[in-house]
Amino acid sequence: MIYLYVCEIGVKVVGHLLLMLCCWVLSLISMNWFTNGGLMEKIAVLSGDRGKRWLKWLENMSGKGWKLQHQYYQYISSKKVGKVWWRKILIFWVLAWVMASMWIFWYMNSQVFEKRKETLASMCDERARMLQDQFNVSMNHIQALSILISTFHHGKNPSAIDQTTFARYTERTTFERPLTSGVAYAVKVLHSEREEFEKQQGWTIKRMDKLEQTPVQDAEVLEPSPLQEEYAPVIFAQETISHVISLDMLSGKEDRDNVLRARASGKGVLTAPFRLFKSNRLGVILTFAVYKSELPSNATPNERIQATDGYLGGVFDIESLVEKLLHQLASKQTIFVNVFDTTNPSHPISMYGLNVTDDGMYHVSTLNFGDPFRKHEMCCRFKQKPPWPWLAITTSIGILVIAMLVGYIFYATVNRIAKVEEDYRKMMELKKRAEAADVAKSQFLATVSHEIRTPMNGVLGMLQMLMDTDLDITQQDYVRTAQGSGRALVSLINEVLDQARIESGKLELEAVRFDLRTILDDVLSLFSGKSQKKGIELAVYISDRVPDILIGDPGRFRQIITNLMGNSIKFTEKGHIFVTVNVVDEVMSSIEFETEESVMNTLSGFPVADRRRSWGGFKTLNQEDPLSPQTLSTSELINLIVSVEDTGVGIPFEAQSRVFTPFMQVGPSISRIHGGTGIGLSISKCLVSLMKGEIGFVSEPHVGSTFTFTAVFTSGHSNSDEYKNKQISKQPKFVSSEFQGLKALVVDSRLVRAKVTQYHFQRLGIHVEVASDLNQAISCLTSVTPTINMVLVEKEAWERDTELSDLFVVELRKYENSDPLKLFVLANSIISSKSSAAKSPCYTPIVIMKPLRASMLAASLQRAMGVGNKRVFRNGGLHLQSLENLLHGRQILVVDDNKVNLKVAAGALKKYGAKVECVDSGKKAIELLEPPHQFDACFMDIQMPEIDGFEATRRIREKEHNFNERIQQGEVPIDAYGAISNWHVPILAMTADVIQATHEECLKYGMDGYVSKPFEGEQLYREVARFLKI
Repeated sequence: MIYLYVCEIGVKVVGHLLLMLCCWVLSLISMNWFTNGGLMEKIAVLSGDRGKRWLKWLENMSGKGWKLQHQYYQYISSKKVGKVWWRKILIFWVLAWVMASMWIFWYMNSQVFEKRKETLASMCDERARMLQDQFNVSMNHIQALSILISTFHHGKNPSAIDQTTFARYTERTTFERPLTSGVAYAVKVLHSEREEFEKQQGWTIKRMDKLEQTPVQDAEVLEPSPLQEEYAPVIFAQETISHVISLDMLSGKEDRDNVLRARASGKGVLTAPFRLFKSNRLGVILTFAVYKSELPSNATPNERIQATDGYLGGVFDIESLVEKLLHQLASKQTIFVNVFDTTNPSHPISMYGLNVTDDGMYHVSTLNFGDPFRKHEMCCRFKQKPPWPWLAITTSIGILVIAMLVGYIFYATVNRIAKVEEDYRKMMELKKRAEAADVAKSQFLATVSHEIRTPMNGVLGMLQMLMDTDLDITQQDYVRTAQGSGRALVSLINEVLDQARIESGKLELEAVRFDLRTILDDVLSLFSGKSQKKGIELAVYISDRVPDILIGDPGRFRQIITNLMGNSIKFTEKGHIFVTVNVVDEVMSSIEFETEESVMNTLSGFPVADRRRSWGGFKTLNQEDPLSPQTLSTSELINLIVSVEDTGVGIPFEAQSRVFTPFMQVGPSISRIHGGTGIGLSISKCLVSLMKGEIGFVSEPHVGSTFTFTAVFTSGHSNSDEYKNKQISKQPKFVSSEFQGLKALVVDSRLVRAKVTQYHFQRLGIHVEVASDLNQAISCLTSVTPTINMVLVEKEAWERDTELSDLFVVELRKYENSDPLKLFVLANSIISSKSSAAKSPCYTPIVIMKPLRASMLAASLQRAMGVGNKRVFRNGGLHLQSLENLLHGRQILVVDDNKVNLKVAAGALKKYGAKVECVDSGKKAIELLEPPHQFDACFMDIQMPEIDGFEATRRIREKEHNFNERIQQGEVPIDAYGAISNWHVPILAMTADVIQATHEECLKYGMDGYVSKPFEGEQLYREVARFLKI
């Protein structure tokens, strides 16, 4: 009992030690994890939803591990385990491992013993099998010899075999029976045939049982065989045992039993071991009965006895047999081999081997020589004693030493755990505070942004409505200034919210079709005023290999371009800003204006930073086979590379490492001079990562900077007619029949700038030829058929030589026909355009202001050439008549709890001819939209008291579903309500909360889309056109 009690205490102590060690390791892992938490969170953000879930799971597991550790330490502390107890625990640990090491020694030693035993068994079984196989071979040859005698001695008359033939044959075939020392044949002779047989043979049948007392030399004096019913005298014998001729095999007791068993069974029968006559070595005789040839295979024992003609016996020298076997084996010296006849288990007969009295390890293998009556065994023993189990000794001692070291570590760990646990507890408290602060920050940003955007939406909406009234020039300027300030504030709020979303990992991308060229035209329009004011070149070039329609997030792509171009505009006072868009594999091959570094080959002639260095670290471009659209499939991936090149002040080398750090400016004076929050590039980098791309830059102070990024999109080409119709209605088409077939001559000394101009005119379907100066342009006019419809001269070429310009005008007039040539001058600023027009009093050219955009060029050419529609719309804008046709006379319900927002939304919709009814709660909206009703659409705010927009929409959809079921069941007649069989009013969400108002949430609650406040004409038309038809 005392022993069991000590063991129980020991198990508990060891359990405590192991649990404490696990808790300590867990605490160290948790400390390292949360120490590097910032890096891990960034990795999780970049890796998407899977990384976020992985990070959250690890945090939960770490928190549970800390709770378990804390509870365990509280339990241990409550037990007040002192140093004396720890000493007792350590002593018990040592004693336990001493016992464990002893058990390990015993176990490994037993394994060695079992292995040695298996080796002995394998060696013994191998020898037994070989001895048995060799014996069977000799036995088969003896049986074959019996068949030979039956055929040629008893089957022939007269016999074909005599003693001489038999002796000669057996001597020559001895190699087939290597284990036999002789073979003899005894014929069956009845008592009635004895006299005639003896006369025929010339000798008398002699007794065999007297042979052991008579020397072999005196065998002739043996007594005749006594009278009996049957005799078996030997008539043929191998020369080595020819002394057995005339001996009666039935005269000896054991020989008689063997002969009778052999002829009755038809199998080989062995005798007991005996001393051979000549060699005095132990041997056995194998006896086979020789039958008549006509004996059937299924004969009975009596039939076999009657059909017996004689008996063939083979003498085996067992000792010689085993000796030959052991000599064939290389390991014959390693074990002792003994062969026993165990027919009588109580008195086994030794057939081979020494009498070994060792009681150590041995193995017994059974031998089967074909006689079921006789039993034989082979017993094997090792000659040498087993070696010392050094492996078991060293292993047990080594484990004991390791256990002692672990015990020491445990003892030292106990003194360390308390401090680690306290530090960890403090760290967890700090972590909880940080998490609470992060949650509070996100909630604060969401709440404040909504509260700020809501009144700002009212301000911007009212300003837009004010712009639609009759205002003088000064009032319009004031309103535009207020609108610009309001949009700047909303833009700043959006940037802060984007940064908060990035930090929380909640920023996601859309996947919609969009026109990349239209987006870049919109961005150019956004910065055209600033570029014209500064007099810098602003241009965009998109490769022809870039598809017209892509699938991705156009808003986020526009945000990246706007951030990069906004920085370039801020820091560039002269020169140019050039945006290029190409497919990645184009960059990998060769692009003319990207590989040459000549000063004259830039857009403005100013030197630029080598843009190739900006993408030098991109993994995509360093691969042998970058991602490129080489496979045609419905989900074709397009990998674009976009560069924004400027000739600004550049970035100092010491500040380039923190360019993408949030809220970090290049220098303290930058924010005072140029403004900005310093988060635009940080947001752009995260957006590029979400687009599966990379971003980099190269910058040289006082030369300029080039930012380059890649982005992966899906090709938006579709063969469906429905998609083509949608594209016609949503995207402006600039290639129209009014410009098809026209030909233009561009005069520009800079190849890059001329190529940009050619790109924009080709978008309108105009064929373009390029001349480097006015002289070359004159040559073109005089050397070719006058099929040129317009001439476009760059401002530099037009102002370089006034006389040459006048000469060019004269040459132009020579080729004027009924449709005169139009002369255009391309200028960067308003001042330069006025001066360019004033320098040629005889012929005033038409000035086209840069940057070039397709819609602006189309409007300018329409005005100048008198073709097409003269109305001019903002680039990417919508036809006002389309919205009026869609909304005129429509019954629209607007739901918002804010009266200002109701007024703004109602005013915006009424401007397009809609009939608007406003309510200020979701409850009223549910009542008004209960079928049947007269409303064509509903604009519903999301955040409202009592019943929000999502819940109101859910209830409306539920009522519509119930009403539709009543119609299908015939409870409500269809004709009574305008023959409408399926009631479903389009509900569009409108909110200022850009964090919660996502497209997925709107669809989840049954809404059909959403629009942001205040209403933008393009977005309003895009959503309304999905449901309302003209």
